[in-house]
Amino acid sequence: MKIIKSDNYITVKDFGSFDLGLSADCGQAFRWKKDENGIWHGIAYGKHLKAKQNGSELTFYTSAEEFEFLWKDYFDLETDYSAICKRFSADKNLLKAVTCCPGIHILKQEPWEALCSFIISQNNNIPRIKGIIERLCETFGDETDGGFTFPDAPTLAVLEPDDLAPLRAGFRAKYIIDAARKVSNGEVDFYKIKNSPIEFGREELQKICGVGAKVAECTLLYGFYKVDAFPVDVWVKRIMSEMYPDGFPECADGVKGIAQQYLFHWRRTQN
Repeated sequence: MKIIKSDNYITVKDFGSFDLGLSADCGQAFRWKKDENGIWHGIAYGKHLKAKQNGSELTFYTSAEEFEFLWKDYFDLETDYSAICKRFSADKNLLKAVTCCPGIHILKQEPWEALCSFIISQNNNIPRIKGIIERLCETFGDETDGGFTFPDAPTLAVLEPDDLAPLRAGFRAKYIIDAARKVSNGEVDFYKIKNSPIEFGREELQKICGVGAKVAECTLLYGFYKVDAFPVDVWVKRIMSEMYPDGFPECADGVKGIAQQYLFHWRRTQN
């Protein structure tokens, strides 16, 4: 990876297989928007970023220091996805998916934001998910350059479900509050989830009211970078039924979550 520093931005070249737009808008994160100039705007870990891709060149409108300690890891730029996709090419369906949608990376999101976002995602569509999250941040987050931060668990833990009425989140409001309280008081321990085998995280997260297997798997994959987590929604159920009735291919062992993301985006957008 080659990093070229300028006064107000940095340019990154030789970053391997990565597509900023696909990674930001493939259903794993809900706070990225592209403006009329092709610049992506997002807020993560309380920091606002503007970024743009022009072919094999990435521009991050931030300091080199912030890129190094935050954004390089957030976009998982040091993982060799080309090698992973080469493994996937042993399966005909995965080969189609990675050929059609090359460059998707798993974003290393903040665990609380991932958990809360996928609680909101239940029985919901992406535009509405984005709207609820935007209202959550505007109502309870802190104003920052470019928007509002994602409110942390202690901020929401002192509220009641009715306090979330402006979000128009429906039945999900009580689940958000329960999650905030259990994360804040340590009943659900993010540190242990991060540093324990995946089965522990599956059990720990499902202590939260309204968190089932799908939300737990999404949180483990996108919030804890447990890349063998395997979220199953309506699209993945179709994929498994139509393409893998006898089980997922061995070439995805250990990185099933990455394989799922390619298949999910390909199946949802191309078929």
